[in-house]
Amino acid sequence: MANIDVKVPSPGESISEVRIAQWLVKDGDVVAKDQVLAEIDSDKATLELSAEAGGQIKILAAADATVNVGDVVAKLDTSKSAPVSAAKPVEQKAAAPATKSASAAVPASAAHATPVAKAMLDEKGVSADRVKGSGPNGRITKSDVAAYVAGGVDAGAVSMSGWGGVRDQKRVKMSSLRLTVAKRLVAVKNQTAMLTTFNEVDMSAVMALRDKYKDKFKEQKGVGLGFMSFFTKAVTEALRLFPSVNAQIDGEEMVMHDYADVGIAVSSPKGLMVPVIRNAERMSLAEIEAKIKELAVKARDGKLSMDEMSGGTFTITNGGVFGSMLSTPILNPPQSAILGMHNIVERPVAVHGQVVIRPIMYLALSYDHRIIDGKESVSFLMAVKQMIEDPSKMVFGGKEPGEVLLGL
Repeated sequence: MANIDVKVPSPGESISEVRIAQWLVKDGDVVAKDQVLAEIDSDKATLELSAEAGGQIKILAAADATVNVGDVVAKLDTSKSAPVSAAKPVEQKAAAPATKSASAAVPASAAHATPVAKAMLDEKGVSADRVKGSGPNGRITKSDVAAYVAGGVDAGAVSMSGWGGVRDQKRVKMSSLRLTVAKRLVAVKNQTAMLTTFNEVDMSAVMALRDKYKDKFKEQKGVGLGFMSFFTKAVTEALRLFPSVNAQIDGEEMVMHDYADVGIAVSSPKGLMVPVIRNAERMSLAEIEAKIKELAVKARDGKLSMDEMSGGTFTITNGGVFGSMLSTPILNPPQSAILGMHNIVERPVAVHGQVVIRPIMYLALSYDHRIIDGKESVSFLMAVKQMIEDPSKMVFGGKEPGEVLLGL
């Protein structure tokens, strides 16, 4: 008998323990090499535990258990790996009942769903036992849910649990990530002198520029042109003008950065993630867009690494995509400032003494007053506003082209 220990991998530095969120196989199952065995929750990310080799698995740690990094949570008996030829009849036998009815799917107790698929099921209100999983061991994937929804959701598939007149309750354990986020948010409120300043920005110029060039931009650069790249570029130029907004407190010292590692808050099935764009100040709009797309896809699929979520110097969050009109974003420690974007709404504004309708976005800058003075915070936000309202200023370091020409 050749046994292989299945050990808990390290999610990153400073993390010593994790929680086994769920096993995707049963004790005694014969698994294939590289098959995903379990999902592991840490306080910063969710990892997948894969089989190093094929064999019969013996599970040593229960689901929902907290274990240490490096612990042996299962063993693989490689002498009992399934022959490749034997796998095909088993798959055919399992698939046969599916021809009876499109809704006769693998039961939820036997078919696990990926994190992304779970989120989609919850969002659409679809019961997991209505969707046939195409992944290993009948695991439901994102494409399975998308295909089911595209085919039309019948009334019986919609889960109404908890809304049928009953008064049941259930308790769900918070994930390690959610617990860590909760602690950090409370710490921010208690340990910083957080203040928020607001302004509004006329999006007319950026919207006109985007409408004029978005097709050509997509054709030549291979990525779409969104508003986030404009704001990221404006922020990097404003950080250069007001370096304290890009600084951090370390004990009794201020840590100044001569680079801008900008965190972009993105929504994921596990909650809000903040992957970081390194040296954003050196990137073009196309490079920023490509990086945002790459990181957003990784966040959605639960593939962000620890390095991609650490070390930012400033954060941008866009509540406008969810319809938020105005909010006060909370700092992302140890950073000292965060910019909140909101939805774009046509509003009446005064321009040269005339009331006109313009697309307006409210901006919010939350900052740590211990390190950033009110003058700097307001001036920083004004610089961002001016560059969005006149995008040419981004090219000339926040100045008017005439000022640059005259050396002013």
